Amino acid sequence: WLKPFWLQAFGHIRPTASTTSQAPGTQKQQPYLGKMQPCDPSSAFFGFMGVTSAIVFANLGAAYGTAKSGVGISSMGVMRPDMVMRSIIPVVMAGVLGIYGLITAV
Repeated sequence: WLKPFWLQAFGHIRPTASTTSQAPGTQKQQPYLGKMQPCDPSSAFFGFMGVTSAIVFANLGAAYGTAKSGVGISSMGVMRPDMVMRSIIPVVMAGVLGIYGLITAV
């Protein structure tokens, strides 16, 4: 049976007696979670509104950029048909803007 790599690399290291045995009553006390103050209910609302606004505005910008570059591709197809493929780059960048907005919202 093969050990995971971290056990193979550090399997020879054993805890010493000074780290495992402590005098009673000298251990650190963990904070009791029941005594902590609960969050304000409006904090979740504003957090989710921030996520929503990030997604909405990023996708509105992506839609606007796609529409404007679509008009540019149409006019490029009429005036310079040989450069239509070069004018597709703004459409791709507008799509990347929407994806970036989704990533930053999460």
